[in-house]
Amino acid sequence: MHAWTDEEACDDRALVDALRAREPSAPRVLVERYQRLVFGLCARMLGDRHEAEDAAQETFLRALRSIDGFDRARRLRPWLLGIAANQCRTSLQKRSRRPRLSPELFEAVDARILDDVDDLAGALGAALARLRPDYRLVFILYHEQHLPYDEIARAAGRPIGTVRTWLHRARLELASMLAEFDDGDS
Repeated sequence: MHAWTDEEACDDRALVDALRAREPSAPRVLVERYQRLVFGLCARMLGDRHEAEDAAQETFLRALRSIDGFDRARRLRPWLLGIAANQCRTSLQKRSRRPRLSPELFEAVDARILDDVDDLAGALGAALARLRPDYRLVFILYHEQHLPYDEIARAAGRPIGTVRTWLHRARLELASMLAEFDDGDS
């Protein structure tokens, strides 16, 4: 085992090697390098800071546990985002099984959130939260994380054609929701 240098820390392949060699500083470097990316995806997917923190933490734990099976020829970013997307799906499924309050209460809450939105970014955030999770995932990975279709397909575990369809549908739904917001604002 050799000392892990700062130059090597810049390269994801060297990082994977260091993680596999159980270099003590490697997990910290992994988290520092990708925490904003992973947490950002989880926060947008889940809409709840605490759930997003839990999902991001579990993402890194799972990545560290399975790093020995990671294919070094692949890029680390889409692999981590795929793990994060799966964690978010799991959280959303668990959330859907929880007891629910009256639907009228949620409608009132949603209306208040939209009433408080006074700018396009707020309206977009509220509309994005209303998208189905698969559409939200591909929209975020494409427009916020700037991933190409093939990496989104790997992260989502779906064919590229499905990713393109979901992205198109997400855009249509968002445009429709934003048009409703604009109509209601006039």
